[in-house]
Amino acid sequence: MTSRFAQWTLDVHDTRKMAAFWSAALGYEVEHDGEAPHLWPPPDAPRNSLTVWLQPADAPKRGKNRNHPDLYVPDGGDVEAEVERLVGLGATRVDVGQRGDEGFVVLADPEGNEFCLLHRRHPQGA
Repeated sequence: MTSRFAQWTLDVHDTRKMAAFWSAALGYEVEHDGEAPHLWPPPDAPRNSLTVWLQPADAPKRGKNRNHPDLYVPDGGDVEAEVERLVGLGATRVDVGQRGDEGFVVLADPEGNEFCLLHRRHPQGA
């Protein structure tokens, strides 16, 4: 027997703002359950797609995340167009020391939590 990923939990300050961002970014449905929204994959998402739980937190984010999600554009879509869409939703491009030849773009959500948009689903060395 082995463990499997079930969900991605993110500590956030403004749960409504972050639910709006991540649901739009991922195309997920938001279920507001008190102070901690739960985001559910759409019906056409791949089987066993992770859910997202936005956990309220008072402590400030400090430094670079030690872990982060890696996203990809399905069906070989336009990565740069998706970066611009995410920026339009409130993401920002961030520099965490990348050289410029990586197979991904580093972004941060509206509260500064880093995530990557991969150029292809399984890049070498990412």
